[in-house]
Amino acid sequence: MKPPRVVTFTVACSVAVLAWTSACDGPAAARSAESGADPEITAFIGAIRAVDNHSHPNSVAPSDSDADALPLDGIPFELPVRLRPGNPAWVAAYQALYKYAYDDTTALHLKELRGTMQSIAKEQGDRFPTWVLDQVGTEVLLANRIAMGPGLAPPRFRWVSYADALMLPLSTKAEAATSPDRQKLFPLEDKLLQRYRSDLKVGKRPGTLDAYLRMVVTPTLEAQQKGGCVAVKFEAAYLRPLDFDEVPVAIASKIYATYAGGGEPSHADYKALQDFLFRYIAREAGRLGMAVHVHSFDGFGNFFSVAGADPLHLESAFNDPTLAKTNFVIVHGGGVYSPHAGALLSKPNVYLDLSLMTMAYPPAKLAEVLRDWLIQYPEKVLFGSDAAAFGPDMGWELAAWIATKNGRAALALALTDMIRKGEVSHARAEEIATMVMRTNAGKLYKLELK
Repeated sequence: MKPPRVVTFTVACSVAVLAWTSACDGPAAARSAESGADPEITAFIGAIRAVDNHSHPNSVAPSDSDADALPLDGIPFELPVRLRPGNPAWVAAYQALYKYAYDDTTALHLKELRGTMQSIAKEQGDRFPTWVLDQVGTEVLLANRIAMGPGLAPPRFRWVSYADALMLPLSTKAEAATSPDRQKLFPLEDKLLQRYRSDLKVGKRPGTLDAYLRMVVTPTLEAQQKGGCVAVKFEAAYLRPLDFDEVPVAIASKIYATYAGGGEPSHADYKALQDFLFRYIAREAGRLGMAVHVHSFDGFGNFFSVAGADPLHLESAFNDPTLAKTNFVIVHGGGVYSPHAGALLSKPNVYLDLSLMTMAYPPAKLAEVLRDWLIQYPEKVLFGSDAAAFGPDMGWELAAWIATKNGRAALALALTDMIRKGEVSHARAEEIATMVMRTNAGKLYKLELK
C-alpha cells in the first residue's frame, strides 16, 4: 500500500495504551465462535507474538522525511471501503488502544482523542514505536523505509530499503510523461538516487554501466546490508509492469553508454536497462543475504496498471538459475492475483505475505485466500500488516492494530475450515498458525526470536 505521507507525529503516530492480549480474551473468543472460527485456535493465534513482514512505521522524528520513497501525496485515487475514515474499524481501534469512550467521531470527541494521543506520545518519547508493538502483539516488525530513524531500533524493528531508484540511472523525463501519476513519482526516484550517490560521494553519473554497478549499485546495497537491512523492496509496479526480462550485459551496457552523457532513452531501451538492473540488484541482494520484496497488488492511483502488477510477470526472474540464491517475497500476496501468487510458491525461493489484504479485505475473504495457500505451501506464507499512516487520526499504530486483528481472525477462520474438513489436525493447525505468524519469517530473515 502507498498511503499519503503524514508528517504530524503527535496525531498520526501515537501510542497504544491497551495490551493486545485483552483484545483476544473473553469477548474476542465469543466473536470468533459466532463467526465460525474455533475458539481454541482463535485464542492460540491471539497469543502468538508475530513477525510482521511488511509495514511503513513512522519514527519519532517530527517530520520523518525518510518514511517513504514514493508517498502518494497529490495523486488522486479511490481508497477501498475498509480503508476509508468512515470504516467502524478505526473507532474500534481508538477504543482498544486509547480507551476511547465513544462510538462516534464528533469534533469534540476527536479533540479529546487527539489530546490523549499527544499526551501518550510525549510520555513515551523514543519508546513509542516499541510500545506500539507491545500493544498489538508483535515481536519484530520489518520497516520499509528510506532509512531508519529514532525509535526504530533492532531487534524489534528491522530495515527494508528501497531499490527502484538504482534501476533508473538515466534521465526519466520520458518515462515520467507516460501518465500523470508517474509524472509525480519518477522525480522522487531521481531524488533518492541522488541521495544514494551523495552518500557514496559519487557526484557525477559514471560513464559506463560497469562503473555504475561498481561505484553506485553494489556499494549502496553493501552499505544498506551493513546498516542492518534484511531485504530490499521494489515498488516497480507503480512505475512499470513487472515483466523483468533477461537482458545480456552487452546490450545493457550499450544502452547505458548511449545516454550516460544526456538525452532521453526510448521506452524500449530504458526497459531493457531496467530489466538488466533488476536482476543484477536481485543477485547482489542474494549474495549479501538480503531478500527481495516486490509489490504486487491491485494498486493505488487513477492511472495504475493493474495488469502490470500480476506476479506471473516475475516468473522468468524466479526461474533464472543465477537468482537461485535470492529469496523473493511477493508483498501483498498479489491482491486480485492471489491465485497466481500462490502458484508461484512452488518455486524454492519464492514466498508471499498477506500485508494490505489484512487491511483491505474482511477476514472471511482473506480466509478464502489464505486457505488456498496453506493447503499447499504453509511454510512459504508470511504475516504482514502494511501498517502505515493513512491520514489525520489514522496513524500507523491504528492500522497495525486493525491489520493484526483482521489477520489473526482470517487465519483462525482458514485453519478452522481446514480442521473441520479433515485436512489438518488441531495440532497441525497450531503449528501452521505459528509458522505464518512467526517462524516462517524468523527462518527467512535469520531472526533470533525469543
